[in-house]
Amino acid sequence: MKLVRDTSLIFQRQMQLLLRNPVWILVGVFQPVMYLLLFAPLLKPALGVRTNAEAYEIFVPGLLVLLAIFGGLFQGFGLIAELRAGVIERSRVTPVSRFALLLGRSLRDTVSLLAQAVIITLLALVFDLRVFIGNLLLAYLMLALISLMTSAVSYGVALAVKSEDALAPLMNTVAQPVLLLSGILLPLTFAPGWLQAVADWNPFSWAVNGVRALFLGDLGAPEVWQGLLIMAVLAALALTWAARLFARSVR
Repeated sequence: MKLVRDTSLIFQRQMQLLLRNPVWILVGVFQPVMYLLLFAPLLKPALGVRTNAEAYEIFVPGLLVLLAIFGGLFQGFGLIAELRAGVIERSRVTPVSRFALLLGRSLRDTVSLLAQAVIITLLALVFDLRVFIGNLLLAYLMLALISLMTSAVSYGVALAVKSEDALAPLMNTVAQPVLLLSGILLPLTFAPGWLQAVADWNPFSWAVNGVRALFLGDLGAPEVWQGLLIMAVLAALALTWAARLFARSVR
């Protein structure tokens, strides 16, 4: 199938570029690791839990979702550099699928995110975090869908604005309320009723609750399947929208 072949070619090329300078994977994981080491120890008394393991079961899932959201939303900067260098322009003369140009890049971003998620999870095991492997893999699927969606949105916006000066404040404006209304750092059960009601309209809060339920071993929780469904639908919509922008930009 042509789409699969083209996507594979773009993905392999993007992975080669990433692996030539793998330090960016470590750079991307540095801030979450700092949260893990310096912020998480404060949660045991703050949350009123008995053990460090319970605190990390609440905090690590939110941290992973944070990584997926922010890691994806800022991928557009690299695309703007490619636009400026003429890489996207030269794609006009190739028979590669326009959707593959987007999907191959987003899959690269997803693989990078999952590598960082594995690093953080392994570090959390040192602090007595325990999670069933099946639940962990399902949580990683949720993270992959978030990464696909946010990276596609970032690429689409980058193609629309074509400027780092416009992209940076726009992404920060979107990211801050998403962070605060997702219960990423602390569960929204501690929030007043009106804030919880507003957060219910934030799709990422469903993802955070779903990943937390998986880390707590509650595979049958409705938040898990609702979060997966919401993220899958949003990822499909974001990829479709961004692919249309790609098609226009390389037409």
